[in-house]
Amino acid sequence: MQFDRSLDALKHANSAGTSPNGGVIALAGDDHGCQSSTLAHQSEQVFAAALMPVVNPATLQDYLDLGILGFALSRYSSCWVGFKAISETVESSASIVSDPDRIKIIMPDDFEMPPGGLGIRWPDAPLDQERRLHGPKMDAVAAFTRVNRFDRIVLDSKPARLGIMATGKAYLDLRQALADLGITDSEAQALGLRIYKVALTWPLEQAGARAFAEGLQDVLVVEEKRGFIEDQLLRILYNVDASKRPSVVGKRDETGATLLPSEGELTPTIIAAAVVARLRKLGHRSPALEQRLAKLEAFDRPAEGIAAAKLQRTPYFCSGCPHNTSTKVPEGSRAMAGIGCHGMALSVPSRRTATISHMGAEGVTWIGQAPFTSEQHVFQNLGDGTYTHSGLLALRAAAAADVNITYKILYNDAVAMTGGQPAEGGLTVSQIAHQVSAEGAKRLAIVSDQPEKYPANYFPNEATIHHRRELDAVQKELRDVKGLSVLIYDQTCAAEKRRRRKRGLYPDPPKRVFINERVCEGCGDCSQVSNCVSVQPLETELGRKRRIDQSNCNKDFSCIEGFCPSFVTVHGGKLRKADRAAADPSALFADLPLPVLPPLDGAFNILVTGIGGTGVITIGALLGMAAHVDGKACSTLDFTGLSQKNGAVMSHVRIAPSADDLANVRIGPGTANLILGCDIVVATSIPALSRAERGLTRAIVNADLLPTASFVIDPDIDFQAGAMRDSLNEAISAGDLDILDATGLASALEMMSVSQLLFGTDAPLRKSIATVQGLIDYGFSPEDLRAYFPQEGNENGSLIGQQRPLP
Repeated sequence: MQFDRSLDALKHANSAGTSPNGGVIALAGDDHGCQSSTLAHQSEQVFAAALMPVVNPATLQDYLDLGILGFALSRYSSCWVGFKAISETVESSASIVSDPDRIKIIMPDDFEMPPGGLGIRWPDAPLDQERRLHGPKMDAVAAFTRVNRFDRIVLDSKPARLGIMATGKAYLDLRQALADLGITDSEAQALGLRIYKVALTWPLEQAGARAFAEGLQDVLVVEEKRGFIEDQLLRILYNVDASKRPSVVGKRDETGATLLPSEGELTPTIIAAAVVARLRKLGHRSPALEQRLAKLEAFDRPAEGIAAAKLQRTPYFCSGCPHNTSTKVPEGSRAMAGIGCHGMALSVPSRRTATISHMGAEGVTWIGQAPFTSEQHVFQNLGDGTYTHSGLLALRAAAAADVNITYKILYNDAVAMTGGQPAEGGLTVSQIAHQVSAEGAKRLAIVSDQPEKYPANYFPNEATIHHRRELDAVQKELRDVKGLSVLIYDQTCAAEKRRRRKRGLYPDPPKRVFINERVCEGCGDCSQVSNCVSVQPLETELGRKRRIDQSNCNKDFSCIEGFCPSFVTVHGGKLRKADRAAADPSALFADLPLPVLPPLDGAFNILVTGIGGTGVITIGALLGMAAHVDGKACSTLDFTGLSQKNGAVMSHVRIAPSADDLANVRIGPGTANLILGCDIVVATSIPALSRAERGLTRAIVNADLLPTASFVIDPDIDFQAGAMRDSLNEAISAGDLDILDATGLASALEMMSVSQLLFGTDAPLRKSIATVQGLIDYGFSPEDLRAYFPQEGNENGSLIGQQRPLP
């Protein structure tokens, strides 16, 4: 939930209370690394401002255990309970214990419930609510958390000198940091460490905190973002006898120098440096620890030691995305971005789009800027889901301010950025049109790829309807309108079209577009016109040309809007797949012995890298489930972000004999035992290479290079295949690295049956198999190809020069 925008409602709800037989947990999604938000943020301070107890789980097991305890706490105290959620946990999976009797709820015997209880009642005056919330409710929270031990010492020493208090993800990072430093539990006890895991971060349970600090010389508080439990601990210990009170540091040390930064995300290496620094202060100087720390810090600076390839797998518009067209602006105009897939226009220089805002503030910057600039007009992109969420408020503000602005409401019928779910409320194009007309739009235009689909009287009388080919002319007219104007661009999300077509819920036009490579001159006009990633490079002996990736094409057909004689449009044809029943490629491996598994005496780390939508997450899920079925502990963590928009994706898979061996779900720097590089571009990125260590890491990388989004912008880009191989050779020992054409191998194995059909069962698997595969993908059957495919002895496997027309 967006907690900061819901604070007023939640303060009222928490003040009123819960039912004695109910209980409420309010989940807040925190984005510490600003991966999918306009700002990095945390929710604890806002929860505390509403006097809502805050639970911060570290693992998936904590989600179950603390969820049960959280509901019980809410029911007992009548408080709403905040529950922190971050992607590190939400987007991971792991083996857990689901025994319903695992958690035993204990009722406090040192708290007397006031007459009438603490639950919600009516009528209830605001000041009565305040007295109950600040008094007996908070006392009930303290009693319940004290007896049910939300917070606990997980490692102790006798005597203990250095105490480390940690919570949530930071606790996992701490355990990983100790493991990376080579500090086992027995070595930690020898060093005098005491570790306190905090689950309820507000209000910090006082008796447990005092017991933790007793006898310590120094306390290090490890937590993400701004200091929160550190300040509470200082307040709890302030009145303790100064001679018995430990020093407390966290975000800064005694001198005011930064110890654990509040910006960005903490890493095990950052925490390891802080731990070693505190041990130094206590007089423990270990050359072994210093060497391990230096090694960890070197892994966190891979750019200094590894020549990572410059080519990046950056997110980009899907094939056939309507925003490829809708975000264009006329020459001399500019647009402002917002939340949604259309925000990727920021990375396309020709779109002249800048300035992103949070949801509900689209165009508001122009309201303040307009009176102080000679610029007369701007366009503001606004997705249909954001419009329903809060964008209408911004549009209304622009109308009230009477500034010259055109809102381009990009109606793609799905919240595509987060998975394609329907937009909240399900507003139709007609409903939005009537709504903005009522808000005072001076001019309203509807643009669509199918303008003929609208029934009569569907839009307000003043609205005009246009084909998307008229977009430029329509925008030039709108930018001359004084005041608010609105353009609704109606075209269904390309990825959603694909999903619906597979389910038979959306028409699939019997039409396909191909490029004749013998006519193509490689000018790149098709990429410039369509901005489409399905227009891909084709390297030929005559230079780089173009081809249409039929498996990726979503039939937008904007690529044929340019003037190019090399395009061939096929009407009425359907793709046919190879006859997989003709031969069984699995028979090739029938005699292979099963691999001998190495002993698993600790965590085995597998990093799977690739492109979103190609099965990387599925590989991680399969490996994790296989380990679980085999009785081993496992965890997986998927880094997706905008991976479904042609971006990079990584899956961290960890397998171990027991859950105690998996302190963290993320693979640390230099600790990957295996890298499965499904995409060589992502495999040679800094986040992947920093996980490798020569002599430890084995890597199997797919050499087949799927063009990145950079090719759409720069048709002459150097894909740097040699540089990527050099990066892998530098990071991984020669005997541990295999770079192979996995995509071509898969196609070759699939085409074994076709080869046998064409040439007989004894025919060799020749270079020409790739050509056969491509033609089968295009819809030609083996029978069609027998008359056209080169016969034995022609090792080139080329159709160039064949005079007969293809069927």
